Amino acid sequence: MAIYPVNTRSSLITTTAARHRMLYTANVGDSRIILCRGGKALRLSYDHKGTDKYEASRITNAGGIMINGRVNGMLAVTRALGDTYVKEFVTGHPYTTVTKINALTDEFLIVACDGLFDVCKDQQAVDLVRNIRDPKAASQALVDYALDNFSSDNLSVMVIRLN
Repeated sequence: MAIYPVNTRSSLITTTAARHRMLYTANVGDSRIILCRGGKALRLSYDHKGTDKYEASRITNAGGIMINGRVNGMLAVTRALGDTYVKEFVTGHPYTTVTKINALTDEFLIVACDGLFDVCKDQQAVDLVRNIRDPKAASQALVDYALDNFSSDNLSVMVIRLN
């Protein structure tokens, strides 16, 4: 795992667990889980951002307001842990997936925050690290790519090899 820290007041959770060739994922916030399946990026998470029309609608239906894609004009994510000042609108209920792991085609996972994905598309991230066998080196390569492309957000990246 490679991390480039920036201060924050909330926690965004992205987690994975595997059991009996099944991959269980959950996320709140705008961190992503990407599965490389046969060289193609498959997103297993959902970006909970104020710019998403479904999430914005959920916030306004709960009595909040959206200003410039932010909850009450302050918070960019619509699901998180913490952020008690908007607790009645920002929920910690995760988006979940269950995916059968295919030993022949499923190569690795990328678990990363929006500091990477603000400057890198899902498929681009897969392509950048597909041939890097060491997960730590692959994670660092993605952090370096984000910094080289002027990411202005925090950076946390973990690459998990499945084979």
